[in-house]
Amino acid sequence: MSKIKKPKHIAVAGNIGAGKTTLTQMLSKHYKWTPQYEDVDHNPYLMDFYEDMPRWSFNLQIYFLNKRLNQLLTIQRGNETVIQDRTIYEDATIFAPNLHDMGLMLKRDFENYESGGHTSVLNQQLNELLGIAELHNNIREYIKKNKKHIHCNI
Repeated sequence: MSKIKKPKHIAVAGNIGAGKTTLTQMLSKHYKWTPQYEDVDHNPYLMDFYEDMPRWSFNLQIYFLNKRLNQLLTIQRGNETVIQDRTIYEDATIFAPNLHDMGLMLKRDFENYESGGHTSVLNQQLNELLGIAELHNNIREYIKKNKKHIHCNI
């Protein structure tokens, strides 16, 4: 019988308020994995972004890109299984393109973002990507009800 290989990197993906952090907490506790959470408290751009999205969208995405690239490098060098509640994959393939498509990121900024060397890192596969769908009919009301303060201005 072959031994099951221990995963190195697991990521949880989903909408804001869908329960990514809760699921990450539960799985990390159950399987004794190292959790890695999105740090919203120390992000120098997040509040500015919610106040003026067109002005700060590029800065925020570059901040996330740098943070998450460093997280990936740390995960790759480490020996333990890490589970994340937000990933570079969502930033690069969902959030940045959506900001551009919605007119909240200038074309030149988006092209600059896309021209970075992060695409080679994105091509490396995760062991697992867990996607969770928002099951609530009104995600904005759910966020406000659960008082996740950083997202209440959405």
